[in-house]
Amino acid sequence: MSSTQKDQHGVRSRRSQEADKPHRRKREKTYSCDECGKEFTVRSKLKRHQVIHSGERLFSCDLCGKSFSRKDSLKQHQLIHSGVKAYSCDQCGRAFTQSSSLQSHLVTHSGIKAYSCDICGKTFSQRGDRNIHLRIHTRHDVYCCEQCGKYFATDTLLQQHMFTHTEGRPYKCDLCEKTFKSPLNLRKHQQI
Repeated sequence: MSSTQKDQHGVRSRRSQEADKPHRRKREKTYSCDECGKEFTVRSKLKRHQVIHSGERLFSCDLCGKSFSRKDSLKQHQLIHSGVKAYSCDQCGRAFTQSSSLQSHLVTHSGIKAYSCDICGKTFSQRGDRNIHLRIHTRHDVYCCEQCGKYFATDTLLQQHMFTHTEGRPYKCDLCEKTFKSPLNLRKHQQI
């Protein structure tokens, strides 16, 4: 055994030996997207990212027809149709198809909202939610309600909003018969 692998207490641990090595730097993000400014360490990841700006969606789901710009996004989406949600939140019981989705969800229970909108001050627990919100201010990729003119950052939010313009309450709780305008409100009720 070499003298560098021993110290006054005998054989040094692997962790101790690793501590002597110079720290590895994270690779610099030298490639940036012309459209949104997002930066990447590898050119191939930049190229893969840029597809989202082209609007091309070559991969579509056989079950629902939803299309995606990337094959891995389609595969991730298809988990929804499998019905298998192996990752559930210990705090509220909500279940997810992927562990990363559960990890993102757990932040919402912390109460920490570290990301804020520089324009209106609204705070968010996740950076992605803040970035989606910013679209409302820039009017970039927003969805407008034809009935009241209100803007939404995603089509999903617009669809949820549309229930406010209907009189019907088609979503009924199996346990108490209470009815709701949207499936989201029914799910929230059922979690309680």
